[in-house]
Amino acid sequence: MGDILSLLWTHLDVTVAILLFGIGFTTLLLHHNLIKKIIGLNIMETATFLFLTSQGFIAGRAAPVLAEGAAAAGYVNPIPSGLVLTGIVVSVSVTAVMLALTIRLYRRYHTLDIDSMTLMMKGEDE
Repeated sequence: MGDILSLLWTHLDVTVAILLFGIGFTTLLLHHNLIKKIIGLNIMETATFLFLTSQGFIAGRAAPVLAEGAAAAGYVNPIPSGLVLTGIVVSVSVTAVMLALTIRLYRRYHTLDIDSMTLMMKGEDE
């Protein structure tokens, strides 16, 4: 048991990312409210960004600032950080679209519960 705890503590960033992803995934699956599902998806995205950022970090290395006579081996790879920044921009855009669609659905059905909306949609089809 002590070995597992020390392993989890050593890789705390990965442990937190997995926990956050699990919380977001269960929120996405178990709740029927659209806003809660959007929040769950955002938590999952945040966990992914945390994981990618933690994997791109190398202890003892500096940011890739070009300097005269500096060796490339002393710098951290900037690609994971760039991918995370791109992912954040895409995430914000997707969240904005989801919230806009949620507002439209609320104006039409006067509820945010997916099950209620499904029943109302079936009633419209008949």
